[in-house]
Amino acid sequence: MNNILDPNTTIGEIVKNNYQTAEVFKKYRIDFCCGGKKTIEEACSTNNISVAELTNALSETLIKTGSNKEHNFKDWEPDYLANYIVNIHHKYVAENIPLLSEFTQKIVRVHGERHPELRQISDLFADVAAELQQHMMKEERILFPYIAKLQAAFKSKSTIGPSPFGTVRNPIAMMEMEHDNAGSLLKQMREISSNYKLPDDACETYLVTYQKLDEFENDLHQHIHLENNILFPRAIELEELLSGQ
Repeated sequence: MNNILDPNTTIGEIVKNNYQTAEVFKKYRIDFCCGGKKTIEEACSTNNISVAELTNALSETLIKTGSNKEHNFKDWEPDYLANYIVNIHHKYVAENIPLLSEFTQKIVRVHGERHPELRQISDLFADVAAELQQHMMKEERILFPYIAKLQAAFKSKSTIGPSPFGTVRNPIAMMEMEHDNAGSLLKQMREISSNYKLPDDACETYLVTYQKLDEFENDLHQHIHLENNILFPRAIELEELLSGQ
């Protein structure tokens, strides 16, 4: 318990060991996915939060939730985790983009004159949608199949031929950059909407749109966390083991 709450422990490592701590970081507006490489101390300094206050909140969550055995992602094999990401998170994104595209455009038509920020939100979501659709296609067609090949070669103690991209670090760097871009766009949407605060004249579609955008961002945070903090480091480690480094 004490080691995991060391101020020099990274945010990503804490969430990797118990995903329910993500709720604590969300409460304090600390980015645990794209910002997962920051330490507790660095995150507290950036967000002007007391280290003691944050570690106490994390301790309470860890005591209540234990080791989170139901989804112990860090112990899953990389190919299995990649399949989980596709079947759960990629599927969620693919299913919700058309709905949210329709809803964000609809509330612009109905409420845009009184609430001009809705046009910005609609445009930003269109950018997020385009970014994620291309991003997921590259993962499903190129990166994830290569990770599965790495895992199969490791299990069979065989070698793997040269990849078209040199080392797995290259596509991973690109994916992490795209994660940062998508996260930045969603952060802008949250700021423009004052943390998805509804105006007095909001209709039901307005309400549902803001609720779904909040849900979409939360799902993407877990999605990015699983890749940046667990899957990608494991893929790099596998490739290095296979190359004898």
